[in-house]
Amino acid sequence: MDSATTIIPKYSGVTEYLAKGQGNTLDHSVSLRVTQIINQVREDGDSALFRLTRELDGVERSQLSVTSEEWASVKEIPSDVHDLLRRAGDNIHRFHTEERKGIANWTLGQDEGYVGQHVSPIGRAGLYVPGGTAAYPSSVLMNAIPAQVAGVDEIVIVSPPDKKTGRVSPLVLAAARILGIHEIYALGGAQAVAALAYGTGSIRRVDKITGPGNQWVTEAKRQVFGQTGIDSLAGPSEIVIVADESADPGCLASDLLSQAEHDTRARAILISWKNDIVDKTEKELERQVSLLPRQTMARQALRNGALIRVKDSEEALAAINAIAPEHLELQIMNAEAILPLVIAGAVFIGPFTPEPVGDYWAGCNHILPTRGTARFASALSVRDFMRWTSVVRYDRETLNRDRDAIASFARLEGLEAHARSVEARFRDSKAGGE
Repeated sequence: MDSATTIIPKYSGVTEYLAKGQGNTLDHSVSLRVTQIINQVREDGDSALFRLTRELDGVERSQLSVTSEEWASVKEIPSDVHDLLRRAGDNIHRFHTEERKGIANWTLGQDEGYVGQHVSPIGRAGLYVPGGTAAYPSSVLMNAIPAQVAGVDEIVIVSPPDKKTGRVSPLVLAAARILGIHEIYALGGAQAVAALAYGTGSIRRVDKITGPGNQWVTEAKRQVFGQTGIDSLAGPSEIVIVADESADPGCLASDLLSQAEHDTRARAILISWKNDIVDKTEKELERQVSLLPRQTMARQALRNGALIRVKDSEEALAAINAIAPEHLELQIMNAEAILPLVIAGAVFIGPFTPEPVGDYWAGCNHILPTRGTARFASALSVRDFMRWTSVVRYDRETLNRDRDAIASFARLEGLEAHARSVEARFRDSKAGGE
C-alpha cells in the first residue's frame, strides 16, 4: 500500500486490497445485545417497544403507530416534492411491472396428469425504512412498489422516529400515502425487526421483512430468519468504479463521494490501469470532499475505500469479481463487451450513468446485495414477495404407468411406507384397484 496517500488508501492490485479484510466480521457485542432486545420484545411486547424506543432512540411516544398529527405534517410538503415522489414511483412501478410479466404459472403434461408451478404473493410484508438522522422516501418506494406489484395484500412500514421531533419523517409518510400504505409504526433498530417477526399487542407478525438498515437491523434480521423471511443481510453501501483514459477524474471523484457520504462504514473503490486517472481522481477527492455538507462522514468513509492500480482490463475484471460490489460503474470504452462477465448487484454503464440514477430515478431497485453477496444474491424484486408452489396431479392411468419406478426408488432408499403408499391404490377394488 502507498503510505503517502492522505485521503484514500492506494493498492497495487486487488490481492493487496483484499488482504486487509473487508470489514465483514461479526461484532459479538452487537449480536449479544440484539439477542437481548429480541427476547425483551418477545416477552413484553408493546411495553418493551415503548421502553426500548425511549432508551435507544431517546424518544417518548404515546403510541407506536403514526399519529394523526404526523400524517397532517404531510400537507406541509411542497407540491413539487409530491410530484417528484410520484414520478419516481411511476418509474419504479413500470420496471417491476415488466419484471412481473415474466413470473407466471405453468404446467407440463395433459389433463390426465401434470406437474407444474403455482405462483402467489405472500400475505403480509414488513418494510424497514431507515431514519432517525435522515429521511429516505426512496426506500419506501423501492420496498413497497415491488410488493404491491407482486400482489401483497398487507404492507406495514416501520421507520425510526426523528430524535429531535420524536416523529416519523413527513417525507417517508408522503411516499407511503402516495402508495396507499397506512399501517406505519415509529420504530427502528432491532426492536422493530423483532416486532415484525414475532408480533406484539399492536403489531401483527409478517411473513417477510425487507429493507436496509444499520448493523443492529442486519443482525436482528439474521437472528429472526426462519421465524420470518428476509431479503438479505445488508452491509454498508459500496461502489466500485472501473475507469480508463476516457473517464473524467472530476466525475469519478463525485461518484466515489456519492457513496462515501452515506455513512462512515461505506466503501468507495476506483480500479484503473491508467496511473494518470488514479492520480487525478485522488486530487479531485481532496478538492471535492471539503465542499460537502457531510464531509466529516465522507472523509472517514474514504479510509475504508481504495484506489487500486491494475495491469490491464483483464486484471480489472478479476478485481471486480473478487469484490462482487453492490454498485459497479463501468466508465470504460466498450463496457458492454465485459458486461456478461461481471459480478455485481447493479451495473451503471458509461460516463452519463452515475449511480444516483439507479438510486432514485431509472426504476430498477436500489436495494442491492452488499459485502460480496452479489456472488449469489440479487436486487430486491417482485420475486422476493412471491411464493412458488409445486403442483402435481396424476390420474389412475398415469400413476399405474409410473408406480413400479416410484416404488423401486423408495425401496432404494429404504423407505418401505413410501413404496406402499403408491402400491396401495392398486391392491383391491375398495382402494381403487385393477
